[in-house]
This record gives sequence, structure tokens and C-alpha cells, in this order.
Amino acid sequence: MATIAHTHNAAATSGIAGRLMAAIQHMQENRARRVIYRQTVRELNALTNRDLADLGISRAMISRLAHEAAWGSK
Repeated sequence: MATIAHTHNAAATSGIAGRLMAAIQHMQENRARRVIYRQTVRELNALTNRDLADLGISRAMISRLAHEAAWGSK
């Protein structure tokens, strides 16, 4: 059964239909990552300076931390 699924996946990735499906999946993944980024920025910006200081975070770090949460560290 796994062999059939693997063969089907290999056939699906070839040709224009496979490339289109891969492009759509890539766009969906990027959209989900942007949602995580925006949510992280929104939540960290909602904290007070005191709360951020307790966490060891400055306001200047929020964008970088949100990027790491969504896309991983560089």
C-alpha cells in the first residue's frame, strides 16, 4: 500500500498539475507562517515594558522573535 502511495505521489509531482499543487501548497504554508508572525507580534506588543523586561525581551527584538517563531532561526 505504501508503495502505491509513493508511486502516486511521484506521478503527481511530475507535470504541470504537480507543479501547480506544489505552488499552492507553498503559498498555503507561507500564509500560515505569516499568521504566526502577525499573532506573535500582536501578543508581544500587547505586553507592558515591565512584562517584556521580565522575559528579557526589548521592544526592538519583537520583529526578530516573531520571524524566528514563524520561519525558524537563521
